[in-house]
Amino acid sequence: MYNYILKKVFYSILVIYGVLTIVFFLFNVLPGDPARMMLDKREDSKQLELIKTKYGFDKPLYLQYFYYLNDVSILSLHNIKDVNSFTFLDYKKYNAKILFNYKDFSVVIKSPYLRTSFVKSNLKVSSIIKSTFPNTFLLALLAIVFALFFGLVLGVISALNKNNIIDRIVLYLSVMGMALPSFFSAILIAWIFGYILHSYTGLSMTGSLYEIDDYGIGRSLNLKNIVLPAITLGIRPLSVIIQLCRNSLLDVLSMDYIRTAKAKGLSNFLIVFKHALRNSLNPVITAVSGWFASLLAGAVFVEYIFAWNGLGKEIVDALNNMDLPVVMGSVVFISLIFVIINILVDLIYAWVDPRVRIE
Repeated sequence: MYNYILKKVFYSILVIYGVLTIVFFLFNVLPGDPARMMLDKREDSKQLELIKTKYGFDKPLYLQYFYYLNDVSILSLHNIKDVNSFTFLDYKKYNAKILFNYKDFSVVIKSPYLRTSFVKSNLKVSSIIKSTFPNTFLLALLAIVFALFFGLVLGVISALNKNNIIDRIVLYLSVMGMALPSFFSAILIAWIFGYILHSYTGLSMTGSLYEIDDYGIGRSLNLKNIVLPAITLGIRPLSVIIQLCRNSLLDVLSMDYIRTAKAKGLSNFLIVFKHALRNSLNPVITAVSGWFASLLAGAVFVEYIFAWNGLGKEIVDALNNMDLPVVMGSVVFISLIFVIINILVDLIYAWVDPRVRIE
């Protein structure tokens, strides 16, 4: 078990390193000067030079790459004497603890530094993620819970009514759910339930978890605003889970041990929910884990349409403003979530299905 976890962690580090490398070079070949973006209309030649020196934009690309890795790494190398060095150890910026010193440099352990926003008055990217990701996580969690609950229920109903009218209706609806793009279903659901049927549903077309009052002072929790975006985000995984659950359950129900259970006189309810359903959950777990991680990254359009103040909407705003550190930091953070979820899923496999062994 421990060897398996260590091996997965090692491979995960390689994956994150690959993502960091791709993200850095992808965004650093884009047109535009980050220093000019930061100064906006206040630009002059002296300020431009100072900004480029401060953030290392005047350095060769390979050095900027090293500095970026140095910033986002937990273990990193820093200059402790030269205040003009881009790697100067700024305790306020890095929140670092020195492990040991060598000449003019220190090896430190610190929280990853994702740099600061170009647009939001040098606000740390980590602070932006910290303030927006909980909203995205809650939205994705409720969406996947909605998809899992109704997906399992409808999948079981469909399997137990194989090839009759109920089965056909459920399969038809699931195919429609997979065919609808998220941005289109978001607009459609917001218009129907938030505008046309607003007097019956009481739901709004847009809104976030917390709403600011008319005076801009206090804020109030408004849980109803999460209903429409959660349902919209959960439609596609719901459709996938229905079909996976149905097909997997039909395969399990055709196995010999199920026939033996029927021959012993066990009720259909006991056979399905105690024996067959648990052994048919592996593909569902794979889908749920993959979709949950995808929902964290794919909530961009849904959050933007419903004006849900999450990480997805923040990424769209950052792309519109060419706020590259926010986009880069968000992509790296979401990649880390993907990796963690994949490790957890492998461990869940062994718990759900005793036939699975991790080595």
